Amino acid sequence: RDWSALVKVYQNLGFIPEGTDVQPIENALEDALPDVLNSDISELNFKNVVGKLGDIMYTYPFSLPPFYISIIRCLGVLEGLAIQVDPKSRIISKAYPYVANRVLTDDSQQELREALRRLIFTSDGSIRWSRLESLLDEAKDSSGFDVVPVLDRLIDYAISSEGEELLNEISDQIVKEADSLGRDTLIYFTQAAGALSIRDEKSAAKAMQSLAHALQNNKDETNQKDDGAEKESKMPTPIVSFLDSLREDLAETLPEPTASMKRTMKLGLLLGTRGASSLATTTSKGNAVSATASTISKFTPLVRKLSQEPRVRQKAGEIVARLSERMVSRGLRAAFSLPPPEFETAVVANGNKK
Repeated sequence: RDWSALVKVYQNLGFIPEGTDVQPIENALEDALPDVLNSDISELNFKNVVGKLGDIMYTYPFSLPPFYISIIRCLGVLEGLAIQVDPKSRIISKAYPYVANRVLTDDSQQELREALRRLIFTSDGSIRWSRLESLLDEAKDSSGFDVVPVLDRLIDYAISSEGEELLNEISDQIVKEADSLGRDTLIYFTQAAGALSIRDEKSAAKAMQSLAHALQNNKDETNQKDDGAEKESKMPTPIVSFLDSLREDLAETLPEPTASMKRTMKLGLLLGTRGASSLATTTSKGNAVSATASTISKFTPLVRKLSQEPRVRQKAGEIVARLSERMVSRGLRAAFSLPPPEFETAVVANGNKK
């Protein structure tokens, strides 16, 4: 929604002649496009966007090359055909993972680097975490996406002379999330233990029923694995089937994971993704171990780069100290039956946050 930047893109493409007063065009874009851009990406209609842009381009001195008009017409026809098959189909939604992937990983073009900077960084250098998460969430569905180059670019900025504010912000976020995750995980397992404990005959009967159901499903899966090696290789192992059945039966009993636990699990999925073309279901133990080792090895160069930066080592020490202080404070207050402590981010004398 940076209309000035959008107009500059049109000028760089040669769509707007040099010397044109662009302020009326910026005002027209601001008046027309928010109506169609307020929709979710999955609902954004290409025809409506082009219709609004077309009105502006015919009103103001735009000079569109024939190839651009042909591309727009082709995309409009493609979306029209897709809608005939699936009324919910949207070409912008299908293309968005590729666009997010290019913006996050392509460092070869100045325009894309500038677009990424505008998207995820505020004017004072802080990062828009929700927007970065949204881009990563979309890009993971793109073929060939790799999160490592994204993290590498983010690290380069954080350890640069311009990234001091970002480094402080990341430090604060790590302390906050790690403290919240530790507290919530302890509460979760305490509640889960209470939910799974057998306190009466009804609880005992329910536990036995869940176990019997899981064992029966496991037996059925085992009996079906006699139709050839090819079919057998595609089926889950008995222990996996047993654990899946047991997890489904206990889903109604166990408490809902907390917000911090869900964020951590989602972060793990985003960091472990390798693009839509690389996603594969591994059933053998060897493949699973190999995939895990490969995922971990991808981040080794990034860890090495961070460990060699003095400011990062200093921040790591501060993070450990602050988390230790919080853990001790929570433990002491819990021991004396006092309310849990409240921690606030404050600015200390040297300008760093604590």
